[in-house]
Amino acid sequence: MSVTSREIHLVSRPVGEPRPKNFALVETTVEDPGPGQVLVRNDWMSVDPYMRGRMNDVKSYVPPYRLGEPMEGGAVGVVTASGSDDLPVGTTVLHSAGWREYALLPAEVVRAVDASPAPAQAYLGVLGMVGLTAYAGLTEVAEVRQGDVVFVSGAAGAVGSLAGQIARRLGASRVIGSAGGPEKKRRLLEEFGFDAAIDYKEGGLEERLAEAAPEGVDVYFDNVGGDHLRAAIAAMRQHGRIALCGAVSQYNATEPAPGPDNLFLAVGKRLTLRGFIVSDHAHLMKEYAERASGWLADGDLRTQETVVEGIDNAVRAFLDMMRGANTGKMLVRLTS
Repeated sequence: MSVTSREIHLVSRPVGEPRPKNFALVETTVEDPGPGQVLVRNDWMSVDPYMRGRMNDVKSYVPPYRLGEPMEGGAVGVVTASGSDDLPVGTTVLHSAGWREYALLPAEVVRAVDASPAPAQAYLGVLGMVGLTAYAGLTEVAEVRQGDVVFVSGAAGAVGSLAGQIARRLGASRVIGSAGGPEKKRRLLEEFGFDAAIDYKEGGLEERLAEAAPEGVDVYFDNVGGDHLRAAIAAMRQHGRIALCGAVSQYNATEPAPGPDNLFLAVGKRLTLRGFIVSDHAHLMKEYAERASGWLADGDLRTQETVVEGIDNAVRAFLDMMRGANTGKMLVRLTS
């Protein structure tokens, strides 16, 4: 017996900042599963900055979205019909067919998750790709060491808020975060345990970072690029390490953005700047999940979610996230 589902399609490629007109809400029919397939009712879906790159028709580490077809992204839900003995009806699962209310999927691309130690949506955030990104960037890319001073940009976002806290768990002596607005600055200090917080909207980023880290920075976790990367390079100590995770300040640029004009400092300071993609560090997932579960149980890792209700508001959730309206993980709840 088929079900009616709604899904979001990309109908035109945005130039600069995406607009609602680039997307369409489409009603469709999803058939029952055949052998080796499962029908999943999506309860939660994720919106993430990397999705902006997939809206461009350019070669990248993930293929671009196809026009007139449902978009993709992380989602968790419940199996409502199954042609797989391994995934019976009622199983909570994680998969990449978000942006829709129901998904018909091959069983091999769906992973069962245990929703007892944490809410199911945690697998879209702290216990999923988001958390692993922060962990991999700090352990294998920037290699945080005992006593390091760590600076995180985009620190109130999904990855950044975890990166600051994980840096502390890994032995950092001082953690500094940058975010936009006084409320986010307050949350960095009071809720996420940062030692110092910078509201970049106040201006004077380099001066504020120098005040927060008068003896310099050992590790910079970069989610923003642009002026934040320039400020970090100026503040880095010798042999400092920079994990290049993202550059959200440039995702909507219509012209190539210039690089930091002080990159020559990397030579004298012997800096390491290393870009990374989380999928290259999938081997860390088991290790990270075990450590993160312990930190969560002990109250040493705090998470925040910004929740938007309904598939019809999914595009707004994405656009708001790209404008920095979220604290922590931005999620869309698809079922009440």
